[in-house]
Formats: sequence, C-alpha cells, structure tokens
Amino acid sequence: MTFPRQAPDRTRLRPAPGSGFMFAFATLACIVGLIATYYYFVQTTTGQFIDESALVEAVDIHGPAGKAATEFLDWLPTISLVMAAVVVLFVTVIRRRWTAAGIAIAACIGANVATQVLKDVLPARPDKGVVTLELNSLPSGHTTLAASAAAAVFLMASPRWRPMAGFVGGTFAIASGVSTLINQWHRPADVVAAFLLVGAFMIPAGWLIVRHDGAWNVWDGFGRHLGSAKIWLTLPVVIGLVSAAVAVYSLARIAPGPAQEASTTNYFWAGIALIVIAGYLATVATTSLFAYAARRRDSPGR
Repeated sequence: MTFPRQAPDRTRLRPAPGSGFMFAFATLACIVGLIATYYYFVQTTTGQFIDESALVEAVDIHGPAGKAATEFLDWLPTISLVMAAVVVLFVTVIRRRWTAAGIAIAACIGANVATQVLKDVLPARPDKGVVTLELNSLPSGHTTLAASAAAAVFLMASPRWRPMAGFVGGTFAIASGVSTLINQWHRPADVVAAFLLVGAFMIPAGWLIVRHDGAWNVWDGFGRHLGSAKIWLTLPVVIGLVSAAVAVYSLARIAPGPAQEASTTNYFWAGIALIVIAGYLATVATTSLFAYAARRRDSPGR
C-alpha cells in the first residue's frame, strides 16, 4: 500500500520572521548614509576642510607606507577578481548554487557600474573656500571593487562561514580604502561612500539569495564552528572602539581652545579612523543581519 508523498514544508525554508523588514531598513540606511556623506563632505565647508586636510596630511607619512600601498593597489583589481571568482565558482559548481551566483555577480557588477556613473553624474565640488580639486572623486572605485568582491564571497558562503568571511572581507576592503588615502588617491569620505554604495546593492541581493536558497540558509549559531566563532564579531568591535578613541584624541588636539595645536597628521589619523569605523561597523551589522535571517538547526519551524 502506498501513501501520497507529502509536500515539503515551505515555511521551513523561509528566513526568520521580520528579516525582510530588517534587510529593507539596512538598504535604506545605506542609501541615506550615502546621500548624507556626499552632502556633508562635499557640499559643506567644514566637511570639505576635514576631508581635504586628511588627504593633504597623508603626504607626511607617505614614504615606505606609500610604496606598500601603491603595490597593494596595483594588485588590488587582480586580487579582488581572483578571490571572488575562485570562491563563487567553487561554491557554484560544488553546491550547484547557480541562481545565487548570478545574483551575487549581478549585484557586484551593479555596484561598480554605479560608482563610475556617480563619479560622472554628481556635481563637482563647489567652491567653499577650501583649496581642493573641484572634480568629483566620490565614491572610490578601488574600494568599491574590493568591497563588492568581498561581499560576493560573503553572500556565497554558508551561514557557518559568513562571520569569518565578513571579518576577512571587511578587513580587505578597509585595507584598500586606507591605501587609497595613504596614496592621496581618495579622501576618507570617498571610501566611506564606497562602503555604503556596495551595501545598497549587496544587501538586497543577499535577501534574494536567502529567500531563494532556504535549504542552504541553515546553521547552528555562533560558536559552533570555526567560521562562526564569536571572535569574528568581537575583533571588529574592539578595533572599531580603538579607532573611535584615536579619532577623538586626534580631533581633540586640534579643537579650538587654549590647548589647540597646529595639525600635522591629526586629520589624517582621524580620517583613517573614520574608514576603519565605517568598514567594521558595516561588517558587524551585515554579519548580524544575515545571522538573524538564517534558520537554526534546532528550530526547524522558523
């Protein structure tokens, strides 16, 4: 005697309740952040001065650091493309995640195309009395390439590997952004804008992947695997807090007052701190968002 096969429980393949709203909110936050970054650092006198001062002061520490940064940036496109291609192709072929790969690649391409479009479409820097190049350099193309490649790897990773992939990829993107500042290729705001632009493309792509690959989006939670150890969230938080302290200290030394001193590298270090804070904040927020959306093995009804 045979019994009709029951249809699989589709509710078990869905992300956690409310995660759709959280993904939409995160995407909107990236877009609003991108607009605010452009307005403050390009359209206001104070923003222009802080941004340009960090770029000018980078000359004082260029030396050996600049040489290393130049070599890294020369290799950055190759490293980014090879890193993303190897991981995406490996996961796609081994796990047969063709749709996910297509979504991740499309979002990666979209972010890089949008960066070049914004460079041409956004107005040149208005004259606010700050000595600076008028051409628009926001967002940073090198940073967008590095961050989008890292994000593609993150999206293709299984939930148990995502925390580690997020930290390594975020560090790679931050290193690329810092290198562009050391080489005086981009201002800090250009790098931050690139992070936000990538988030605006890759977060919706991640939601589509999570919705489509429900069976893949399962894990045991933090601390159950090397790739999902809590250290991958703790490290960026600690580094971000240290960077915030560096930024406060650097800006406090040049703040108006009796103890005010002339800045030589204070704006530069504050700019570096801004890049690190923005990069690791995005890393922690994105990793936490995807961790919440993933289903737990011990909670099959989610």
